[in-house]
Amino acid sequence: MNIIINLIIMTLAVYIAAYLTPGVIVVNLFNTFLAAVVLGILNSIIKPILLILTLPVTIITFGLFIFVLNAAMVLLASALVEGFYVENFLAALIFSLVLSIVSYFLSKLGN
Repeated sequence: MNIIINLIIMTLAVYIAAYLTPGVIVVNLFNTFLAAVVLGILNSIIKPILLILTLPVTIITFGLFIFVLNAAMVLLASALVEGFYVENFLAALIFSLVLSIVSYFLSKLGN
């Protein structure tokens, strides 16, 4: 049950963040759901590997390189999900920041 609630929260967060971020387009609600699922899978499987591989750069930049990794995950999800489009790296970076903020507030609202 908790997984379903988290998936609904993430889908809403992707929809709201795409609406608020210029340069990010989600065609319909099903594509929003797919983007949320793909982002969740990428963030749970690929991102930890990349965090370990880029640990020296992350330490040198005082953790700011994690924002670059988040944007890379958004761009990768955009490449994998048809109907979820991100124009460029800056749009992906802004989208990942907005997505983090929106999902935080939605998760607090859900608890």
